[in-house]
Amino acid sequence: MDIQTIRKDFPILNQQVNGHQLVYLDNAATSQKPTSVIQTMVDYYERYNSNVHRGVHTLGTLATDRYEEAREKIRRFIHAKSDKEIIYTTGTTQSLNLIAYGYGLARLGKGDEIVISPMEHHANLIPWQQVAQKTGAVLRYFPMEEDGTLALEKVRETISNKTKIVSVTEVSNVLGTVNPVKEIAKIAHECGAIMVVDGAQSTPHMAVDVQALDADFFVFSGHKMLGPTGIGILYGKQALLEAMEPIETGGEMIDEVGFQSATWAELPWKLEAGTPHIAGAIGLGAAIDYLQRIGMDQIQSYEESLTNTAYELLSQIDGVTLYGPGKRSGLVSFNINGVHPHDVSTALDSEGIAVRAGHHCAQPLMSCLKCESTVRASFYFYNSEDEIEALAKGIKETKEFFGHVV
Repeated sequence: MDIQTIRKDFPILNQQVNGHQLVYLDNAATSQKPTSVIQTMVDYYERYNSNVHRGVHTLGTLATDRYEEAREKIRRFIHAKSDKEIIYTTGTTQSLNLIAYGYGLARLGKGDEIVISPMEHHANLIPWQQVAQKTGAVLRYFPMEEDGTLALEKVRETISNKTKIVSVTEVSNVLGTVNPVKEIAKIAHECGAIMVVDGAQSTPHMAVDVQALDADFFVFSGHKMLGPTGIGILYGKQALLEAMEPIETGGEMIDEVGFQSATWAELPWKLEAGTPHIAGAIGLGAAIDYLQRIGMDQIQSYEESLTNTAYELLSQIDGVTLYGPGKRSGLVSFNINGVHPHDVSTALDSEGIAVRAGHHCAQPLMSCLKCESTVRASFYFYNSEDEIEALAKGIKETKEFFGHVV
């Protein structure tokens, strides 16, 4: 990969922060956007801004065509069977809430079990807590190994004929753990449960095939994969989506409306109430075009190399604790002994290095790690080895500074 040429496609990277060249390592929170995505969205607003599906005039037709073309790009990108299985949402969080309330709430009862992992983002935890409280279902957790992985024999022991829903992240946003969701789905299906996969941290970084995974539902966000904020995807097997009742109603999702009742439109529009984020959908389509020009396998391979370098360099620094398995997706979470993560992040920012500090919307996981928060550096294919070395240098300097202060 020609990283320097790729970096020229991302105008935000060509700037200084606090007098230093920006080193952006907060990609798990949101990725930067290439010029092609930005210009695609500008083009929509400048040339054919119009609502979709509702008008027969030229601008409305063009907007609708581009909006639905993006849906087809997304379908191909994750290898869904039909574009009816691709539901536009505002992001991973809304997608998971749609599943929990649109599917789970009507199908769970007292004694039924929902099983998730201790490493879930709050977006894949709180909706299930709420549904369990409302239905009398029991929320259970897979045991997690000391290195932050899931052992399949313990997964098999946890799932039972009481289990109705299993919901697991494919990649942890804190540990970088790549979970064996295909194998977990097989175990869930053998027990009659459905499998929900949170793909927010996997879809930007590796090839996804929802049919090969046999995921019943799969969700992700556009803004973590070069697209704009406010757009996400809920994939569901068509039969399951057909059986769901919409939890949002209004315009766009109806077939016929009378004074006392209404009928719903067919998929995917049944689950897409209101005016959608049209520019966002078209922008996500452009982001997918960009990713496919590079190639997801190439992106994954390059990021694995970056991550291995980062893990090796940081593991050599005395007083730095790393969390998660040695084999991981593109991030490292760590702490410097005796230094608060927010102080570490602030010190690195003074050197132009952007990292994330906090609990990363995973407070139960923090309790498992026996800490309140961590520093997280997360990578994407436009990051360079020089930036990884700058991170390691910045951590050493931060450690030395705070050690001197103490």
